[in-house]
Amino acid sequence: MRDECPVWRDDKDQVHIFRHEDIQRVLSDHAAFSSDTVGRMSGGERQAPRGTLLLLDPPLHGKMRRQISRVFTPGLIAGLEPWITELTGQLLDAVGTDRFDLVDALANPLPVTVIAGMLGVPVTDRELFQAWADQLLSTDPEDPESVRRTEETAVTISSYLQEFIDERRREPKDDLVGTLAAAEMDGARLTDEDISSFSTLLLLAGHITTAVLVGNAVMCLDREPELFQRVRKDRSLVPAVIEETLRLRPPFTRIERVTTRQTEIAGESVAPDTLVQVWLLSANHDERVFEEPTACLLERSNARQAAFGHGIHYCIGAALARLEGRVVLNALLDRFTQIQVDPDAHLAFHGTNVYGARHLPLLVQRATEFS
Repeated sequence: MRDECPVWRDDKDQVHIFRHEDIQRVLSDHAAFSSDTVGRMSGGERQAPRGTLLLLDPPLHGKMRRQISRVFTPGLIAGLEPWITELTGQLLDAVGTDRFDLVDALANPLPVTVIAGMLGVPVTDRELFQAWADQLLSTDPEDPESVRRTEETAVTISSYLQEFIDERRREPKDDLVGTLAAAEMDGARLTDEDISSFSTLLLLAGHITTAVLVGNAVMCLDREPELFQRVRKDRSLVPAVIEETLRLRPPFTRIERVTTRQTEIAGESVAPDTLVQVWLLSANHDERVFEEPTACLLERSNARQAAFGHGIHYCIGAALARLEGRVVLNALLDRFTQIQVDPDAHLAFHGTNVYGARHLPLLVQRATEFS
């Protein structure tokens, strides 16, 4: 598609773009390509909650992001590493056999626990968060019953979070919910809906990003045993594994924008209020930017990979996801002298926009000190 049809219209008159150059331009031009798909595609009848950063345009986006960025500074994220390392060890300690599901044992519970801790809600409720995330991720917008269940889930999450928002209003605490409860924007406090909608976004997007990154990293290495051994011997390569995994298998395959005016993409005229599907997966495999794009090459520069987006909407939790990925991969290499995806397992994957396995059974051999 990148060569023959870099701009493609589907039968719903949505535009799909595939080239790295075009994708970077679209994501950089928020004046012509709006993130407010809810408001614009509904003719203004519906509006996305203000805490849903992914669906906001300037100037509101910048104002909201500044409030939330307070707890996503490089120093604060780096300071989480000892706790994340301890959590990872505890979760792996609970694995009692030499065959286990990486997703159930570690890739899902770790990020959910971390996010719950950051928000200031009970980490013991992580199974509840996981069930909500599963429902939201499985939504079929073409199925009214699926949409209804998702709307019910959103109401349930909001009700759950309201207890903690009310508590922070009464007794401030130094966690994310407490920080947002005390924050002001344009001279007014953030609303309960602002806090609830961002917390919901973080529970969902923050969890699934790390969960599929961890599984995808193991799958990438599993397909190249020699590379796996090389990384085992030289742990300085672990960050490169994470970056190359993000390029090869970005957690989200695409994102959406909507045109605000008549514009052009790669010479193709696009009318106002056209939904544009921006294929991050394709951008990360563009041979114009990445030599041997289907190969896992740890030496390559991945400065231009698009897994976390580009421009003002660059993922606010990218540093946290990278940190969790590095900690998990190092912990697996420490504990297990052999790691293999079970060759007899039938892998089921998430839907079209989430790139990762729902479950990843592993066969392992434990290091002596962890036997």
